[in-house]
Amino acid sequence: MSAALHLAKPDDLDRLTALVAAFHAEQGIDQTDAAREAGLAPLLEGIPHGAAYLIGPARAPIGYVIVTFGWSVEFGGMDAFIDELYLRRAVRRRGIATEVLISLPKALGDAGVKGLHLEVDREDEAAQRLYARAGFRARERYMLMSRKL
Repeated sequence: MSAALHLAKPDDLDRLTALVAAFHAEQGIDQTDAAREAGLAPLLEGIPHGAAYLIGPARAPIGYVIVTFGWSVEFGGMDAFIDELYLRRAVRRRGIATEVLISLPKALGDAGVKGLHLEVDREDEAAQRLYARAGFRARERYMLMSRKL
């Protein structure tokens, strides 16, 4: 099974939407299809604030990763946030997510990104181990805080 990343394009909206809906169902994220598509379509059309990648064969992807971009004085320039990472259940635990989490930072670094962040459930030890294997570390003095607008 390949962890190849393919930048998603407008023609991929239906494939990506189905994968995102599956992830949201697993995570208990309540969102309408219209809201989901409104969040995805600009990424596929080239908005500069983020990108969506399909994982695996472009015509039959096995997952996706969405990256958003920001700016960090602390990190010395552009930084990125893994907003969502999902693999179909049938292909999990085969090292694919680890491959993605190792290849994605290399590609982003080559494009000038200085730091890559992600959010993980404090109680999901398996996910924490996965991210640690890929070089992510908890920032002891910091925690993510959010405000919905």
